[in-house]
Amino acid sequence: MVSFRIDDTIVARGTPAGRGGIAVIRVSGPNVRQISTRLIGSVPPPRLATLVDIGGTETIDTGIALFFPGPHSFTGEDVLELQVHGSPVIAEMLIEAICAAGARLAEAGEFSRRAFINDKIDLTQAEAIADLIDSASRTAARAAQRSLQGQFSALIDNLNEQVTLLRVYVEAALDFPEEEIDFLSDAALAKRIEELRIAFNSTEKTVRQGCMLRDGVTVVLAGRPNAGKSSLLNALAGYDAAIVTAQAGTTRDLVKEQIEIHGLPVNIIDTAGLRISANEVEAEGVRRAHRELANADHALIIVDANTATPEEQAALIDEIPVGTAYTLVRNKIDLSNEPAGVSDNDRDTVCISALTGAGIDELRRHLEIRLGYQPAAEGTIIARQRHLESLKKASAHFVAACEVLEETAAGELVAEELLQVQNALAEITGQFSSDDLLGRIFDSFCIGK
Repeated sequence: MVSFRIDDTIVARGTPAGRGGIAVIRVSGPNVRQISTRLIGSVPPPRLATLVDIGGTETIDTGIALFFPGPHSFTGEDVLELQVHGSPVIAEMLIEAICAAGARLAEAGEFSRRAFINDKIDLTQAEAIADLIDSASRTAARAAQRSLQGQFSALIDNLNEQVTLLRVYVEAALDFPEEEIDFLSDAALAKRIEELRIAFNSTEKTVRQGCMLRDGVTVVLAGRPNAGKSSLLNALAGYDAAIVTAQAGTTRDLVKEQIEIHGLPVNIIDTAGLRISANEVEAEGVRRAHRELANADHALIIVDANTATPEEQAALIDEIPVGTAYTLVRNKIDLSNEPAGVSDNDRDTVCISALTGAGIDELRRHLEIRLGYQPAAEGTIIARQRHLESLKKASAHFVAACEVLEETAAGELVAEELLQVQNALAEITGQFSSDDLLGRIFDSFCIGK
């Protein structure tokens, strides 16, 4: 966001560009009342839909006007919403007339940013608005709605309150040293620390779930040529997304498809068969396969259960980059007569037939477990990577405070670490945020929000 001036009156379409039944034009700021008087002859009664001619001396359209006086509006300012016929020409003419009457075009996310500045919403709620608009599944939409309603904020506020209680105890001991409070032997302090440790772990787990729902996860399919990677992609996608032939090495480039597993967006990437090849195109495909494996959240290593030897399986697994979580998928069990599902001998091996569909549902459930995803968990919220990073920072300072307490019982150092915990938590809700961070967050919004 290049500039941000809260004393201006702003205008933008609240509906997507293009033709439609209705176009909604939103105006917010100190000049709303005079703009309303100029365009429709008066200020409509608060929160009452009013049929009006819009345009002033020359009617542009007849539509519905809604007036929300500040501070009882989305932005906390006076807001006028005009609902007109959904012609792009009508919308453009109306916006031009509003600008001529004393407004300017809104920047990306400026309505939501004003709501944040005016304490109508906190930063997690503002981000939830954009996430609700962009949600890729019903589960993600419901989770974003919970965050918008303040459930995520309440989670962080509860954590912050527990840190506050701990700080109060520590600083009281500093202020009244004559009481000679023994930090290490005090049972109440130990109980508060343990409760806070549990709360941090629980909150981080919830936020990780929220990040997965918002950003999705990446699962890479890898294996030797003709092991059935493309067939598995098609089975997971539910249609023929990739070409499948009996000829080995059909897939040369990456084939990407997004699926949904109980509301979790999963980006499936089919790769070229892993082998040494003199063919320049195929060799490039193998190089890209290794690159995607290194960046994957999880890898499915597919082998032909009818022909692969234990030595071949081990050699294939050795090609997986260190640190990449993986599951061995034994495909073509319709030929090997192995039972479908998770192997009794190895919980990280799943037996399937991409051709018949046997074991595919078990593979989906296995992926949920390995990714740490809990479908439709009560209280699931939407979250972003920055939330998780700030929470990790807060947790690290909390751990440091506990270590100082245990090793030295230096109350001043403990209190400072706990202050840093609260600063990190405040970054999540926006109680402490740099202008640069706010600019980057709201720049990602659409214009009408």
